[in-house]
Amino acid sequence: MFAHSCMGANKKTGTAMIYIFIFLLLLPLSAFSSAFPSPATPISTEVDQMYYFIHVLSLGCGLLIVGAFILFAVLYRRKNNSQATATVHHNAWLEWTWSIIPFFIFMFMFAWGWLVYDKMRTPYKNALEIHVYGQMWNWDYVYKNGRKTAEALYVPVNTPVKLIMTSRDVIHSFYVPAFRIKQDVLPNRYTALWFKATRKGLFNIFCTEYCGTGHYSMLSKVHVMSLEDWEKWISTDPYEGLSMVEIGQKVFRGRCTACHQTTTQKMIGPGLAGIFGSVRHFEEQDSLTADENYIRESILNPSVRIVKDFPDQMTPFAGLLQEEEMTGLVEYIKSLKPEK
Repeated sequence: MFAHSCMGANKKTGTAMIYIFIFLLLLPLSAFSSAFPSPATPISTEVDQMYYFIHVLSLGCGLLIVGAFILFAVLYRRKNNSQATATVHHNAWLEWTWSIIPFFIFMFMFAWGWLVYDKMRTPYKNALEIHVYGQMWNWDYVYKNGRKTAEALYVPVNTPVKLIMTSRDVIHSFYVPAFRIKQDVLPNRYTALWFKATRKGLFNIFCTEYCGTGHYSMLSKVHVMSLEDWEKWISTDPYEGLSMVEIGQKVFRGRCTACHQTTTQKMIGPGLAGIFGSVRHFEEQDSLTADENYIRESILNPSVRIVKDFPDQMTPFAGLLQEEEMTGLVEYIKSLKPEK
């Protein structure tokens, strides 16, 4: 009677442990499905399908191996000291089976992964080309007609886009989670990436290579719009109808907010409110009063004068700004007043 009770308890314990194990294995699958944004390119759908397959396969193998181990350990453990251990013989058929089947499964996953990777790395021949420049701590986008943007990458929907990328300083990494694409961006060489967005909207861009103090703020967006809207956008003047201060504000929001505040608050660089007309103190040079020439020099060649208590980390903007943008930035910084 007692032995039957123990056997029943053992079976219940084994079953409960298997259920707990299944639950723990399913948790990563549910986390994966909610951790990534909805796929927005054909390749992102294929990547998700492959990852789901691998995860479900891992669940099955885990249940088969670990579940059997737990069940056998509970049901067939030695009951007392007098119970003899069963003699286990070599089984060649079993060993060949558990070697050959996993081999073909792994080769199938390798072939599938290679096909997806090959699609991911081979752009369409007539893809729309856009140049991407990474620098501490923002992205610049240059289009074929010479137009430049910094706040977002603008692309048409259902159109293959090839990004030709390089870095102006250190190693960065361009990552769009909704597209399931990522590529390191290196100084002194080009790397490439391509995608075809299948739905309109805004999609996050991150830098996934630690690149210094402001790495966390190296954020941008992919703005996917209809082909008609994109063609209209690419042919218009982005500063048409704006005052110099408004032009400067627009440039500042796209390029400067990773390091500077429009208040007196310090970030990586000094707060800019009240800079114009104030006395600036430097690490090596004599102090001077900030005027238009000082602001211009600090933007184009910031290493010429290093403000006291701040690192020499700012990227030079010489050659990166149009004269209209440069003048607008100077006027915008002049308009910033400290809070009273």
